[in-house]
Amino acid sequence: MHDTIQPLRLYFHPRSRAAMVRWMLEECGARYETIRLEFGSTMKSPEFLAINPMGKVPALAHGDTVVTESGAILAYLAELFPERQLAPACGSPLRGSYLRWMFFLAGPVDSVMTAKSQGHLAQQTPEQAVEAGYGRLADVVQTLRQAVAGKRYLCGDQFTAADVYMASCLRWGTMMGLLPDLPEFSAYGQPLVERAASLRAIELNEAEEAAQPA
Repeated sequence: MHDTIQPLRLYFHPRSRAAMVRWMLEECGARYETIRLEFGSTMKSPEFLAINPMGKVPALAHGDTVVTESGAILAYLAELFPERQLAPACGSPLRGSYLRWMFFLAGPVDSVMTAKSQGHLAQQTPEQAVEAGYGRLADVVQTLRQAVAGKRYLCGDQFTAADVYMASCLRWGTMMGLLPDLPEFSAYGQPLVERAASLRAIELNEAEEAAQPA
């Protein structure tokens, strides 16, 4: 276990993937500092590029350790706070499912939503679908649908970081019109978004937005 006494610092913007990391930090009961960065300006500053050369948020600093990429940060925090049981233990029969959905969300789901938002799917050919890691949007949607249908959590009876990730992606995807608003998605995701930690994170993000000058 890492020394959680070391400071946790979240580089974020409330309207970014960093919102799910803030939810995860609240689930962990973590004490953390937030540093807001702006798109195209402070995210590209030399100071932040030294932390994340991609110039993107979220980024998490834990002492001298820096973790980027949303899924990696969620997984890191789950292991940093094992008492919260936010990841199935190594050797658990649920571990494979946990890893499957963490990587599926980080790869095909994120990629296909980006491709759709930028208009790259309108003229997708069968050959391009074969080459793309996400295949077709319909493939991703059907996989997500099967993953959450009738489920309270993705990993048996255990709420995990994968649920934070899945519920966040479904909420963002449907809100932005990048995923269809299916009843299976809302039946699974809405109760999770209404968890106390999620609501705290949403309230903090909204307060952050309200405090910014118009």
